[in-house]
Amino acid sequence: MRFVTWNVNGLRACLGKGFMDFLSGIDADVVCLQETKLQPGQIELPLEGYRQYWNYAQKKGYSGTAVFTKAEPLAVTYGIGIPEFDSEGRVITVEFRDFQVVCVYTPNSQRGLARLDYRMLWDDAFRSYIAEMDLCKPVLVCGDLNVAHQEIDLKNPKSNVNNAGFTPQERQKFTQLLQETGLVDSFRKLYPDKTDAYSWWSYMFNARENNVGWRIDYWLVSGSLEKGIKESCIEMDVMGSDHAPCVLDLDL
Repeated sequence: MRFVTWNVNGLRACLGKGFMDFLSGIDADVVCLQETKLQPGQIELPLEGYRQYWNYAQKKGYSGTAVFTKAEPLAVTYGIGIPEFDSEGRVITVEFRDFQVVCVYTPNSQRGLARLDYRMLWDDAFRSYIAEMDLCKPVLVCGDLNVAHQEIDLKNPKSNVNNAGFTPQERQKFTQLLQETGLVDSFRKLYPDKTDAYSWWSYMFNARENNVGWRIDYWLVSGSLEKGIKESCIEMDVMGSDHAPCVLDLDL
């Protein structure tokens, strides 16, 4: 099966930059989006063959996630069951017969780390949620996790220490997520030493043209599915957002 995750940074804007062409060409079984920035009824997507599930933030023009799937799921859950975290439309869980897909848009710690404390609470709550899900059946976690895990995952690690997305606290929480749930970073499983592979670039200073980026978008898979990873790649040449889509081919 083929799975795609993409932070579209505003779906309406991305629709005008080739979103539908990408979607039809990639032929994914499950598509997960983050930062849709939509409210109910703002758009209607003509996605023949896909069922659509949306989680909207209460705040207009902010956050939001979506999942499109060819197969009908057994169940769909919105949020992680904690009201203080569920008002921003950040999580959709789609359950199938043999596995679950969790689409997540992790909160950004923001400039000056203004939201780092909130982020730390979120990371703990989300980790507990995933651990509980994994007790039921294998899990695929995808989305913009807003953290570059290791120095290899961003162009300029030294100058970004203690900046949002590369603080020791955020990196440790990501390590803890992997260790305590048994999730595997599918990209690093296949390409442990690959450099200059990024999924997000700042709009400033020609960062994308110069490939000065960060890898903050992931496909994480339960350890029991690790042997089924056939490909995990970043479509760095696909425009339409400041993030690139990430594609996972998994033999289930």
